[in-house]
Amino acid sequence: MMMRNKILNVQHRKSIDSHKGTEAQRKAKNKMNENEIKKIVVDAALPLHKELGPGLLEIVYEVLMTHELQVRGLTIKRQVPVPIEYKRIKFDEGFRADIIVNDKVILELKSVENVTKAHKKQVLTYLKMTDCKLGYLLNFGDELMKDGIFRIINGDIK
Repeated sequence: MMMRNKILNVQHRKSIDSHKGTEAQRKAKNKMNENEIKKIVVDAALPLHKELGPGLLEIVYEVLMTHELQVRGLTIKRQVPVPIEYKRIKFDEGFRADIIVNDKVILELKSVENVTKAHKKQVLTYLKMTDCKLGYLLNFGDELMKDGIFRIINGDIK
């Protein structure tokens, strides 16, 4: 019985390691540029939407996208406060970015029937306030995910 538990623990640890990747792989992924990250984001969003379809709450897609991107070795931060500065006073309660990938790419997730200009402006504002160059508005409410992917750029991307 004790030997069986050890074997199961080793198998479980290997399973966790295979999902997270090695530390060296993670460091290499953190050196990726925005366009390399973009490919992984889109490659994660498409099958997720295909399996679940439209119509779930944003938080469901956020949790699952976070998981999918972490499995692919990316560093993820969820619900990141984006402070706002007004008259030289910094307010930490400004905004919250849904997901920031590798401290380079902002993902704003929606589950709405129609994306508006205001949704796109929201992402651009987050980019400007964080000095990030690339953001994606991912609308899981569209019938086809490819119709719900919007790339927003702040400045030039190398």
